[in-house]
Amino acid sequence: MNIKCVTRSRPGRLIAAVVLAVAVAFPLGVTGAASAATTLTVAQALAAQDGRTATVTGYVIGQPTATTTVLTSGFTADTAIAIADQAGETGTARMLYVQVTAAWRSTFGLLTNPSLRGRQVTATGTLTAYFSHGGLKNPTAMSLGGGTTPSPTPTPTPAPTGTAGPDAYYASAAGKTGPALRTALHAIIRVQTKLSYDQVWDALKDTDQDPANPANVVLLYSGRSQSKTSNGGGANDWNREHVWAKSHGDFGTATGPGTDVHHLRPEDVSVNSSRGNKDFDSGGGTVAEAPGCYTDADSFEPRDAVKGDVARMILYMAIRYEGDDGWPDLEPNDSVSNGSAPRLGRLSKLLAWNDQDPPDAFEKRRNQRIHERWQGNRNPFVDHPEWARSIWG
Repeated sequence: MNIKCVTRSRPGRLIAAVVLAVAVAFPLGVTGAASAATTLTVAQALAAQDGRTATVTGYVIGQPTATTTVLTSGFTADTAIAIADQAGETGTARMLYVQVTAAWRSTFGLLTNPSLRGRQVTATGTLTAYFSHGGLKNPTAMSLGGGTTPSPTPTPTPAPTGTAGPDAYYASAAGKTGPALRTALHAIIRVQTKLSYDQVWDALKDTDQDPANPANVVLLYSGRSQSKTSNGGGANDWNREHVWAKSHGDFGTATGPGTDVHHLRPEDVSVNSSRGNKDFDSGGGTVAEAPGCYTDADSFEPRDAVKGDVARMILYMAIRYEGDDGWPDLEPNDSVSNGSAPRLGRLSKLLAWNDQDPPDAFEKRRNQRIHERWQGNRNPFVDHPEWARSIWG
């Protein structure tokens, strides 16, 4: 590069001339020498895969495992995260694959920290291909939060067709009723990521988070808001309630129906014990620590605010588990003495509860979180409670 100076120029003019010459010779985004102090958007980082060092901010989408594959639940390692400019991004082409080296795995690895998904992170490292995909490798700094606001702010990108929302998700069931609807819904929702029983703890801390206190979960039957960290088996701890009692079909806690978060909810240990494996029906004596709940020798009645939630969880299980994937064929009936049979009642009461207590904001948010962050499938009766009567009359 040649920079010509006129020695007779005044000092201010000389400095200006030098600065202008440097700017022309090294425009930002061409040299690869962009400062890491400038925070880039993911879109900017993807367009600058030239080995420069840069700082990038984005939302954690999941764990990349291949050029076009990103896990959003069931994480297998702590070695990489995919980030995007939009928290709900679904197109891998708009994600940056960030290598998570050993120094950062305890904090930023998704296997260890599954609740990191959806949070904003900032990473500094080398912009270069990772998994044969736009990436950031060898991070020298990683932190939660956005740091400097990226500029310009990216324009939101619509989700690809087929993932835009519930209507697209249920496209193959549109216009169907009765047995045809049931068959279509089963084919849709059986495609899911399966969790381990340990992963259920983390899932419930996310899906059942108290909207008024993010440090707590809301217990299903008790309605009590309780610290997420007070889970376990001790008195007044909360544990994992199987709304479809696991003995009804003898599926235990093995990966499958025993770990399906669509019917697992946090509940007080003693209240969980009071419910046991009883069928659902109305009546009985009051349940200690669960106002509005009643129980007798063979049935349990949940409080009014979650009667519909319970019904829709049971109906989901009946559609999801049809006996064609190695698990029992689960089905609701009108009995309250089902024992270990893969049946659960009372169906007439469950259908009435579904009508009586329509989905509220908490239940809808829960369904969305399970779909986006954990299992990749939805409860169709939360999205369309009218389908219950279409299938069961």
